[in-house]
Amino acid sequence: MLELELRSEADTLALARSLAAVLEGGDVIGLEGGLGAGKTTFARGAVHGLGVPEETAVTSPTFALLHQYEGRLPVAHADFYRLADEAELEELGVDELVEEGAVLFVEWGRKFRGMASRTALWVELEIVSDAGRRARLRPQGVRGDAIIGALAKRASR
Repeated sequence: MLELELRSEADTLALARSLAAVLEGGDVIGLEGGLGAGKTTFARGAVHGLGVPEETAVTSPTFALLHQYEGRLPVAHADFYRLADEAELEELGVDELVEEGAVLFVEWGRKFRGMASRTALWVELEIVSDAGRRARLRPQGVRGDAIIGALAKRASR
């Protein structure tokens, strides 16, 4: 696990961009945290870090359920909070996106066992002050360990 103190929104965006630099097609990143913890801010930094133009708005998928973007890799940002069961998840088509090489950022990913098991890295964001956040990056499996290793290597440069 990697734990970081983020003093500002700029720190959150910078961490997300660093993560984006080491992601590969098919990676699933779980975003966890309470309301206002910075999940969408993190997703915005990562989406832009994956080469989606800065002028492209990255908003919460709470009501749309899924937003898709084109960067150096296809990118999807999903929110499973309003989904009731696996059938609705299947209908959303995120499995196909991941299999076709998209990077998926998913909020409420632990809600569905199958998607939770595919998640390589959990990014847990916690509010510690008005602008400050604590980020815990928890790898899951070999790919998660590789992502954390690559991130640590980038940070030591």
